[in-house]
Amino acid sequence: MQLNSPHPQLKRSVAKRLTLAVTLATVFSSPLYAAEQPKLVLQITVDALRGDLPMRYLENMQEGGFRYLLNEGIHYTNAHFEHANTETIVGHVALATGAPPSVNGMVGNVWYDRGVNRLVYNIEDPNYSLLTQGGGVDADTEVDTTQKAAATDGRSPLNIKGSTFSDELVKSNNGQSRAFSVSFKDRGAVSMGGELGKAFWYSKASAGFVTSDYYYQQYPAWVEQWNDKKLHLNYNNQAWQLMLDDEKYLFHQEAEESDKTDLAGFGKQFPHQYGAADSRYFTTKLSISPVADELVADFAKTVIDKEQLGAGDVTDYLSVSLSATDYVIHMFGPSSKEAEDNLLRLDRTLAELFSYIDKKVGLDNTLIVLSADHGAPDIPSYIHHHGGHKADYFGVESITASGIFDRLKQRFGLDEQVILQYADPYLYLNHELIEAKGISLAQIQTFLANELTTIAGIEQVYTASDITTGKLDSSRIAKLVAQNHHHQRSGDLYLIYDPSVYINDFDGLKVASVHGSPWRYDTHVPVIFAGMGLEGKKLADKITPYAIAPTLSSLLKISFPTGSTGKVLEQVELEPE
Repeated sequence: MQLNSPHPQLKRSVAKRLTLAVTLATVFSSPLYAAEQPKLVLQITVDALRGDLPMRYLENMQEGGFRYLLNEGIHYTNAHFEHANTETIVGHVALATGAPPSVNGMVGNVWYDRGVNRLVYNIEDPNYSLLTQGGGVDADTEVDTTQKAAATDGRSPLNIKGSTFSDELVKSNNGQSRAFSVSFKDRGAVSMGGELGKAFWYSKASAGFVTSDYYYQQYPAWVEQWNDKKLHLNYNNQAWQLMLDDEKYLFHQEAEESDKTDLAGFGKQFPHQYGAADSRYFTTKLSISPVADELVADFAKTVIDKEQLGAGDVTDYLSVSLSATDYVIHMFGPSSKEAEDNLLRLDRTLAELFSYIDKKVGLDNTLIVLSADHGAPDIPSYIHHHGGHKADYFGVESITASGIFDRLKQRFGLDEQVILQYADPYLYLNHELIEAKGISLAQIQTFLANELTTIAGIEQVYTASDITTGKLDSSRIAKLVAQNHHHQRSGDLYLIYDPSVYINDFDGLKVASVHGSPWRYDTHVPVIFAGMGLEGKKLADKITPYAIAPTLSSLLKISFPTGSTGKVLEQVELEPE
């Protein structure tokens, strides 16, 4: 047998092995291989979706939305944030960075900046302007009053300390992965998009999606085309009607409506009238209805289509932050017919979004994670209706009426001027005035804390001095307060109100429900991973939503966000078939 003329059977065997080797080499070297790597990560944040709410209203929900997530996803039922100030920016940035405010710096929707001597809004940035002239906050019609603290319409993510998951994904493969973030709220978009993503949010003033020149020098054509459709006009002189027959609702017989909010004729019961499209509060009324989520979802589909997300050889990222639940709960409470109908409509919106993604990318190629930035408390009238007595609204005027400043003056010679700013839950003190009196700052903090805790409705007050020197007790609440403290931004005193007691006065507008506490109704949120062929299971393990960002990083085999403290959820595994 000659070496250059092998036996036919051996020749076929060698050729077969060579073909297999070449095929395997090609497959394993291709970025399209590795079925455990998603083409798209879809992160959904439902603003104010308390952990129990999806299951509470499940009976009337359809297939494909929450049922898909709950039945086919990995659902953590015992997920709680571990910071005390459960506000929108705080929760969103915690989800994005995998870290608490003590690390990422976002201690509240607003804080007092001693460098500029005023309240500042969390993502305001004078160095970056909106691309849409007149697309900023209309202070005369704005319900989201925290934005009024901003001295500029400019927005950027640069106040966030450390990187986000989206940042790390973009960096992981030399910028081939792309990250986009969409929300009705500016802070819901900017927070999740991070420094390296692209963020869009809805402007009630211009009735379209906007961004700043941090992200673009001019709008992509498809954004202008979407805005030119003017979808908000579809609701001209229309009303938010019940989706189902009245008797099908869990709350078809409601508690008294005395605490519900009627904004400019929107009403306290169905139907809620939007009014004429050219009326003053038209887009504001759309924001406190399911329309807000429908507009965001439609824009998100456009992002997927026009930017071809999930169509490349690497993983792309899309954050969709849905704000209607938060606005509706603020106006009507989480146990209202409005909240129930809104979630049923959100369920339909999610089902349509998932169906769209399935056609464009494939749900088996998409990793979905759904959570919330915070929960929500029930309104006092609802609790009273069921026999409770302790729920109430807290009036800040009771602090002055308590005589605390008379006693402060008698003891230290200081009056109300010692308070620079009250930005719930923080009190900021006038350090220069205290120093000029030759008094210890810690001494004033302790005196005021002890006095404040004698006022009805205030559960506990923590001082910055005790936090920074480690003198807090070992309670869960104390831990959450410490996790919320950032030395550059937090106040001198942190006020904790009694359970089911909260401030409901926003610049004269009385709202029904306000989140922001460390109590379980505000810290409890769902955490659900779905898609990518994951096997559905329900887990009662105690986890924190800080785990989401490092879990996504671990699954995609990329660097964790720089300040991440969350623990990787080992039950979430992506395995090739």
